[in-house]
Amino acid sequence: MRLSVIGCGYLGAVHAAAMASIGHDVVGIDVDARKVASLSKGEAPFFEPGLQEILTEGIASGRLRFTTDMAAAAGAAVHFVGVGTPQQKDGYAADLTYVNAAIDSLLPYLSAGDIVAGKSTVPVGTAADLAPRVEATGATLVWNPEFLREGFAVKDTIDPDRLVVGVPAGEAGQAAADTLREVYHPSVAKDTPFIVTDLATAELVKVAANAFLATKISFINAMAEIAEVTGADVTQLADAIGHDARIGRRFLGAGIGFGGGCLPKDIRAFSARAEELGRGESVAFLREVDAINLRRRERAVQLVLEALDGSVFKKNITVLGAAFKPYSDDIRDSPALDVAVRLHGLGAWVTITDPAAIPNAQRLHPQLNYVEDRDEALREADAIILVTEWDEYRRELTPEHAATLTRGKVVIDGRNGWDATAWRNAGWTYHGMGRP
Repeated sequence: MRLSVIGCGYLGAVHAAAMASIGHDVVGIDVDARKVASLSKGEAPFFEPGLQEILTEGIASGRLRFTTDMAAAAGAAVHFVGVGTPQQKDGYAADLTYVNAAIDSLLPYLSAGDIVAGKSTVPVGTAADLAPRVEATGATLVWNPEFLREGFAVKDTIDPDRLVVGVPAGEAGQAAADTLREVYHPSVAKDTPFIVTDLATAELVKVAANAFLATKISFINAMAEIAEVTGADVTQLADAIGHDARIGRRFLGAGIGFGGGCLPKDIRAFSARAEELGRGESVAFLREVDAINLRRRERAVQLVLEALDGSVFKKNITVLGAAFKPYSDDIRDSPALDVAVRLHGLGAWVTITDPAAIPNAQRLHPQLNYVEDRDEALREADAIILVTEWDEYRRELTPEHAATLTRGKVVIDGRNGWDATAWRNAGWTYHGMGRP
């Protein structure tokens, strides 16, 4: 089937390459000529495991191409819209400028029977506002939210755990749902849940999922705050309550909190939209979820200060990680960089290392010191802080090896990813998040 993908950022580039990998003829369209040039040469513009391979394969096969010309969308049966919805600069609400611009640019090239499938994360009610403009061309607007995990986005696109399609009532909606089943035929053949809803529910599914995940993370971090003043161990607490099938252990990792381009902005936009709908009280708790998350960053800085006798001035501090999570080079709202900048502001000499995110971090914060090699970054450090759980830090770095490189023996485990006993037995002063 011929498809177009409007917007070739993180979501769009992955979706376009993944759709080509399952046999579709795909054109990716973006206004950024530099990005299009990179993708057209088979060069992934960001780090995502598996993307480079399917991107190269798609272009070589002729099933995948990229352009800045919106006219190339003409003739496609389904047009996926995956442009960004950043937080507004003057508030919490989502900025729909790019969504509206993408739809307006696409309209002249739509034909009767086409399907426009929104994938961007938008406030509930957005599709209802857009639908009349699309329907005037004879096309049908549906909403098909993504549930990608950075670091696993290729797998989550090709082999998702569920597919959600919001459609309008009537025959056009049913026909659109059938077409989307054809688009995702490998998943449908594997009996992946294919959930057909109305437009509003499909929009709400995405933000509700992100709000729940953010709440679960902030809940365990709130328990870490209690543990820190009572001497309890939040990791044991999480293990114990995680055995309850109704709760589960995933996303109960206390630490420095969440970041990235989705959870923070999405819970804020959800709160703003609820206020607009006159139901702000229904999700008022999300404000505290956000506040708890931000407090954990400050707590990590406090732990460094406490471990170094109240001052980091002219101390060498190595920050392990720059990306907001491992297997990604995404630094948007990165807790790691937030902590590094705060320590730098207190007079510390901060060295950051990361397997993938250093170029992005350097562009945003050139005042910090960056070293690609982990061991070189550790050399002569007075303290180490783990903030991104890359395997080469969490699993492969031993306290004995680290001790041969650093000047001090102070470690702050911002992700509770290390064995506290092992580090202490090796002579280190160990501080975890919510751990005695």
